[in-house]
Amino acid sequence: MQYRQIPPPEYLRDYIRFFWVMESHDTDVSAASFRTIADGCPGLIFQHQEKGILFQNDKQLPGTILYGQATRHAELRINGMFNTIGVFFYPHALKSIFGLNADELTDTCLDLDLMPHEQGFRLSEQLSNLTAVQAQIDTLCSYLLAQINKHDQYADKAMQHVLDRIKKANGNISVKELREDLQLSERSFERKFKQHIGITPKLFTRISRFQASMHLLRQSDYNKLSDIAFENEYADQSHFIRAFKEFAGFSPFQFQKRSKELIENLSILTK
Repeated sequence: MQYRQIPPPEYLRDYIRFFWVMESHDTDVSAASFRTIADGCPGLIFQHQEKGILFQNDKQLPGTILYGQATRHAELRINGMFNTIGVFFYPHALKSIFGLNADELTDTCLDLDLMPHEQGFRLSEQLSNLTAVQAQIDTLCSYLLAQINKHDQYADKAMQHVLDRIKKANGNISVKELREDLQLSERSFERKFKQHIGITPKLFTRISRFQASMHLLRQSDYNKLSDIAFENEYADQSHFIRAFKEFAGFSPFQFQKRSKELIENLSILTK
């Protein structure tokens, strides 16, 4: 299998973290299982269905899916050859690109071909008719730019400000402080945040803190697990391990032993 990570063009960098590509050219490879973990971001996946079928927790998925925030880990399986392109968006993308209330897609996905488009347009068909990866990515870029131009009125600078503060603090910031910064009531702030990001601000800060700890784990920038726990303001090592299991499905030790991260937050599972 081959894996690549491709940066977005300049005009999409406020919306897309990166594109990723997974391809197999070995006919002996007929299936593989992957694990996704909660990362605070929605995304898009295209799998050429004439070459392989994508499953999530044993449920067959359509060729082109848009998925929302994940509050837990999930398992993906591809049967057949891999011809897969993914897009990792920033947290605000469902609202600012597609005009969707983000909480409608939390822990689920939708078939992009079923979204309202210009008559006769099917994204999966357009992508399947192209053989070169770069041509497929160019088509995705044009599609996403057209969606942004339709829905740019839904972009919210206040929400972007809040997301920037959470990222800068690695999730270690109180929801009360964020809410007071925007001068919103608790109920209004939570409703607005869920519409734009898909989950409550408290859960999003917890996932952001978990992701900050994952960064240290990936970099091996620690002597023992308690160093990661204290660096990210967990009460103790046990608290950190519980959070890790909640969002990754493994303990930190099991994650290092049983999974190989191909792309950030996407691991191939090993027995």
